[in-house]
Amino acid sequence: MPIQVTCPKCFKRFQVSEKFAGKTGPCPNCKNQIKVPETSEEVVIHAPDDDAPKDRSGQSVLKPLMRQETDVTRKGFLFTSVAVLFAVGAALAFRFNFADGPPNWAVILGALFLGPPLVWSGYSFVRNSELAPYVGSELRNRVLILSLILAALWLVYALIPSYVLDLEAAFEMSYLTFGIIFCIMVAMGATASVLTFELEFSEGLAHAGLYLLATMALAVLSGITLATAG
Repeated sequence: MPIQVTCPKCFKRFQVSEKFAGKTGPCPNCKNQIKVPETSEEVVIHAPDDDAPKDRSGQSVLKPLMRQETDVTRKGFLFTSVAVLFAVGAALAFRFNFADGPPNWAVILGALFLGPPLVWSGYSFVRNSELAPYVGSELRNRVLILSLILAALWLVYALIPSYVLDLEAAFEMSYLTFGIIFCIMVAMGATASVLTFELEFSEGLAHAGLYLLATMALAVLSGITLATAG
């Protein structure tokens, strides 16, 4: 059986006949004198014993479990891109056609419409890639549930000024007050995201923040005043 030899000078690897075992000769690459190892110096690696049940041909009948990769990100990104582009177009249309901002029914529909694509894409980006993702009907149900919860968080913005701050309308609140209320909404959304998709809290913050920031930006784009400088 040929002996594997590695030159210590140029690290060239080659084989020699076992009849040269223990002898010295030149390296075929750099001509450096090297000693061929004895056959007793060779290291033989044996395969581990396989005690698994086998078929008639001697092959193991047990097959390793293969992790199934699911491409959630690409679908979520495409779905979200189309939805956001449509929403931006609608927001601009309302801005130019309604001097006082879009009607309430349009605001409610917009918040509900943007929920599923933003929640779906957000989950695809923030989820732990080491864990199998939710797919199929289970993913759809969780997306719809969280979408409704996140859309409902805008009720916090709408109701606190009236029942806590004694304001006639939500947009009368100051930017500071709006910032505090928005942080409360993000924290509540993160908690809902953690419970719905079993995420870490930091992942839940990013997940809920994506939806709330996107809907806030579209609201401003459509001509809605969320707060005042006063």
